[in-house]
This record gives sequence, C-alpha cells and structure tokens, in this order.
Amino acid sequence: MSSLLILQASVDEGLGGCFFGIPAGLGSSRGDNAHVRLAEDVDGLSVGDLMHFEEWWVRHQAHVAVSEFVRVGGEDADAAPGVLEAIAEADLVILPPSNPVVSLGMILAVPGVREAIQSTTGAVVGVSPIIGGAPVRGMADECLSVIGVETSAAGVAAHYGSRVSGGLLDAWLVDEVDVEAVSRVESSDILAAAVPLWMRDVQSSAAIAAEVLAISARV
Repeated sequence: MSSLLILQASVDEGLGGCFFGIPAGLGSSRGDNAHVRLAEDVDGLSVGDLMHFEEWWVRHQAHVAVSEFVRVGGEDADAAPGVLEAIAEADLVILPPSNPVVSLGMILAVPGVREAIQSTTGAVVGVSPIIGGAPVRGMADECLSVIGVETSAAGVAAHYGSRVSGGLLDAWLVDEVDVEAVSRVESSDILAAAVPLWMRDVQSSAAIAAEVLAISARV
C-alpha cells in the first residue's frame, strides 16, 4: 500500500489529518514554544528580549520589528515516536502551503526531521504558500522578510532548496499566475509546474491533490 506523509504545524493553522480532503499520515508540531526576538522596545520589553510568537502574531499583527524566530527548548526536542520512520518509509512526502518559517519551519527544526526528508526514498513535493507575491493565508510575508527570504513562489522554493543540493525538494507547484517562476525553480534542480492553487472548494482542492500526485510521478 502506498503511504503519504504531510508535514503540518499548529502555530497558525491545522489540517486535522487531511490534505486537500485526503486522509493521510500527519507529522505535526505545536507552536507553544515559538518566540520572536524583538528588534524594538514594546510593552515593557526591550530590544533582544523574547516575546511569545502568538502575542506578536495575534495581538501585534506581526507589526513589531523582530530579528529572529526562536524555538525555546528546541535543542531538547525529539521527533514523536514513529515520525522519522514514517518519513523514511513514505512513498510521498508533501510540504503543504503553510507558513515556511513558523509552521513548517518548526517541524524542520526538530532534530532528525530535515535529515529524514533529505534521505527518504519517496518523492518530496512542495506546494507554494505564495501566489502572485502574496501569502495564500496569514502573514507569511512578514516572517519571510525577517529571515531574508523573498516573498515569491520561487523565493520559498529556494529557501527549501533542492534535495540534489542538500535541500528538501524534488518538485514544487506554483500557481498559474507565477508561471514565470517555473524556469527559475527548475534552474535549481527542482522540478516545477504552474497549476491553479486556490483551494476554493472540494473540486479545486482535489484538482491540486491530483497535480501533486502527477508531478511526484515525474520525479
């Protein structure tokens, strides 16, 4: 039986065990320990102090300057039982269109997860969270700017990198409005395709899932 694993975090969004309506194995990470390091004084805190990510994200709407994202206690984190094995044995690993910094970034920071994705025998396909230079949902652009990543479909692909070059991706889907990004992504040894990526209903979501499977078959 084929196996499918989706990486998903619960910092600002959740898939509840499904991706595009398809039941699947779910590697997840909670954002309870996510913080930002302040680059300005605010609320009695000084430059260099830590603020909880949710306070920065919800209360301040990501409008307070920060210098980095910090996962408090991250150095002591371990992957949940079975996660690394599931990645290793998956026929397909999907990086969904979640925030690359604080959603998927929190998962990838867990020791062993990035290495497991890099070495899995299954294909690794990502779906761009950026359409037409703007996030599909949330304020991922604010997070990307903090770490110096361009808010574009090609920019996020470059952030993840190609497995050929020690990164994570075999293939990357961008929206059809970003068709010009395909050649740029493929120049970095990542297979790419431009397809409709707005999930407006069950039918459009299923169509994206089909595109994920189609490009994975070309890896």
